[in-house]
Amino acid sequence: MGEQKDYFQDIMEREKGLNRGLTTRQLSMIAIGGAIGTGLFLGSGLAIRTAGPSVIVSYAIGAVIALLLMGCLAEMTVAHPTSGSFGAYAERYISPWAGFAVRYSYWFCLVCAVGTEVTAISVYMKYWFPSFPGWVWVLLFSAVLLYVNATSVNLFGSVEYWFSMIKVIAIIGFIVLACIVLFGSGRHPEMGPQNYTKAGGFFPNGFWGMWIAIFLSLFSYLSIEMIAVSAGEAKEPEKAVPLALKSAVFRLVLFYLLTLSLMLMIVPWKAAGGEESPFVKVMELINIPGSGGIMNFVILIAALSAMNSQLYISTRMMFSLSRAGYAPQSFGMLSRKGVPVMALALSTIGIAIAAIYTVVSPETAFMGMISVSSFGAMFAWFMIFVTHLFFRRRWNQMGGGKLPVRMIGYPYLTVIGAVLLALVVLSTWFSPDFKATLTLGFPFLIAVTIAYFIWKKVSDKQARDFKKNQSETL
Repeated sequence: MGEQKDYFQDIMEREKGLNRGLTTRQLSMIAIGGAIGTGLFLGSGLAIRTAGPSVIVSYAIGAVIALLLMGCLAEMTVAHPTSGSFGAYAERYISPWAGFAVRYSYWFCLVCAVGTEVTAISVYMKYWFPSFPGWVWVLLFSAVLLYVNATSVNLFGSVEYWFSMIKVIAIIGFIVLACIVLFGSGRHPEMGPQNYTKAGGFFPNGFWGMWIAIFLSLFSYLSIEMIAVSAGEAKEPEKAVPLALKSAVFRLVLFYLLTLSLMLMIVPWKAAGGEESPFVKVMELINIPGSGGIMNFVILIAALSAMNSQLYISTRMMFSLSRAGYAPQSFGMLSRKGVPVMALALSTIGIAIAAIYTVVSPETAFMGMISVSSFGAMFAWFMIFVTHLFFRRRWNQMGGGKLPVRMIGYPYLTVIGAVLLALVVLSTWFSPDFKATLTLGFPFLIAVTIAYFIWKKVSDKQARDFKKNQSETL
């Protein structure tokens, strides 16, 4: 097993310079910060519109896929904590092409996801400023978060911790308030479990509506894998990562499923849509003075938090690509405080795309950014499952020691997770709303593959020329 350790020791060596300043609680909040954002507060409205009350089943199935994914990823991350994370694992255990494709696909996904969050921010700000141009908010909030990410990882960790804390407190408060409204003494007869079967039944759009909504649930859970990438800047990754993963997964599943179940008892599913967060609609329907504005503020913080996390992770992924020789060396350069500022600058492309999209087509900007960003994430998730199969087999063949964290049900649950994920993503081909995920995603993957072989050809030629010059010198 020494060969594997040496390989990943080399990766850690080439990625050195990053400041290991993230604590366990900050790691947990980074994962929650990325995953409790637009997907829950705004994307859930689209999911409800697609599936009706059966969206609860959609999110439950999505949670199963996410739990299986995190089991696989936790095992590999504790064995090899690097900023390259699952991209580095794919490179080592499958092939260099796999590492190249996974990292670039995931980086592009996060860059677009940043655009999705900032597009949502412009939607939220319309609650207070309905006639104000959305692109102004895009640029303003982007500038603030770029400053946070460019300063230091400690500042990022502190800001993200408190952003996420506000969200967690708000969601707990929402759950408590919803329970009081539904089950307290002043009950409203129009609210309750009967709303699950009104207006078309529990499956108003059939099995297909429920199935397609799983895709939106996966988009909501996207970013939970961020803990693995941030392990490269954790103080004690072998202890921090397993704890952070377990707590983050538990909280996410609890928050998503419980809040959606309560929400659908209060608000008829047909009232949910993409123009306004269903959480705000709930607060307005309860009719507590000022509650709608307070919830909209919390949702704004949630989007800023998710955007903050995604900027961080996309920057580290590009940094890893650069240090691996897959991107220009300038993106691997660090500031005096250990921040890859050039990689951060490149990762703002999504903000530019979102700003343009918001100006050109404000009505479809959010849905369009979801479709564009999802393919890279789903490809990375699928490859995590595949990499885990290769990893465990290689680990056992090389006589590796006992793993601190083990995926239960290997290899069956790993395969089930991969198959479920693939079926959900391939189904988007038959959905007009999300067909762009594959129509844009497959050409992107082909372009990445072509870029890899061009890079490999140039790299091999440079290596041959170097050896030739060395032999001639001797």
